[in-house]
Amino acid sequence: MPLRTSAAVLAGKTARVASRMRGGGSALPGLVAEKVDPQFLRHTLSQVTGGIVVVSGTNGKTTTTKMLVALLRAHGRTVFTNPTGSNFTRGVVSSMLPQIGPSGRLDADLAVLELDEAHALKFAATVRPTHALLLNVARDQLDRFAEIDHTARLLAGLARHTTDGVVLNLDDDFVARIADDEGDRLTVRYFGVHASIADRLPELREQDVRFGEPFTPPTPGPDDGLLRPRDERAFDIVFGECAVGPVTLQQRGLAAMINATAATTTARLLLGDAFSAQTAADALALVRPPFGRGEVVMVGGQPLELVLVKNPAGFTVALGTYGSSPVATMIAVNDNDADGRDVSWLYDVSFESLRERGVAWTSGIRAYDIALRLEYDEVPVAHVEPELTAALDAFTAAHPDEPKRIFCTYTAMMALRRTLAARHDLPDFGEEG
Repeated sequence: MPLRTSAAVLAGKTARVASRMRGGGSALPGLVAEKVDPQFLRHTLSQVTGGIVVVSGTNGKTTTTKMLVALLRAHGRTVFTNPTGSNFTRGVVSSMLPQIGPSGRLDADLAVLELDEAHALKFAATVRPTHALLLNVARDQLDRFAEIDHTARLLAGLARHTTDGVVLNLDDDFVARIADDEGDRLTVRYFGVHASIADRLPELREQDVRFGEPFTPPTPGPDDGLLRPRDERAFDIVFGECAVGPVTLQQRGLAAMINATAATTTARLLLGDAFSAQTAADALALVRPPFGRGEVVMVGGQPLELVLVKNPAGFTVALGTYGSSPVATMIAVNDNDADGRDVSWLYDVSFESLRERGVAWTSGIRAYDIALRLEYDEVPVAHVEPELTAALDAFTAAHPDEPKRIFCTYTAMMALRRTLAARHDLPDFGEEG
């Protein structure tokens, strides 16, 4: 390891200790390390010989990354990942520092990194990934990343920087067509849904016609993973004449199953003949939902479910998965930088599934905006309380004897979960990876 990199490790570790004592952010140690050695990532990850995998896309990165890491570890691999969900390069460095020992080496066979679309491309300009798992393209934080086709170009750019293989979403035209440009250079695998549930695709797809001529997806091959559900948690992942399953997740819904299919297809590509269908099924069954992604907290003997929503496609899937079940419902919407300042996307979500029971509380910075949006869909709203903790307290007190669910944007979810973690036995954010 270069002398400058060794100095960066020492400086970063020192900054990490100081940051934790002062309650600082998780990216600060990474910032310090990169100041000392601007090539810290390249120097450190060059030691990882089994592969560097980047997981990117609009929806499902955190869940899919967690599943992929679990699959690889269950097969005996030592994996470095960025468990805090800090999907910027400095967050990756910060996550790396505790795992670098006195010798200066990163103890890992593989690296699996969750990176958002823009930062994945910046990362790949410094460290070329061996593999990329590209999930989907949907409108997300448009004021930050501009239009859908721009996001698609970012993912295509990531594929161009990848050296060995890509795993693409067969059912997302923006992602699947990346193989047209890279298929001769890279090993390409696809994940998607089985033909038996193709009628459910509209709830997952972001409709857009800017590419002009329609795209015909390729015919799946024996190494491509197809999701075939049994019920809301159990399913098979079909590879030609073979299958992994039944797989039963702790997290409900079609979106979680698709994430598991993507992770399993990628693990199968990485592991080759060492891949075991039974080991994979067992590993997926043990994966807890990442915080806020369908996580269930017991409050007063009743389940309270946190469901992260951040764009029309994701909210539509969440409502299709959760919205029709008879529970007390709260919706919390913030418009901080991490949420995206423009919340007009809420008008592209249909809330009709909430009409019969209604919404007990709306909260967050945009509490009145979401209440107005629900009124347009004739969804009754009982109470509006912008302050999140006050709304949470009132919501749980008013519905003590029934299940509860909160749909929340990112910073609202983080704030609510911190409050719940202080009151109940929940793992810290940093323990989720």
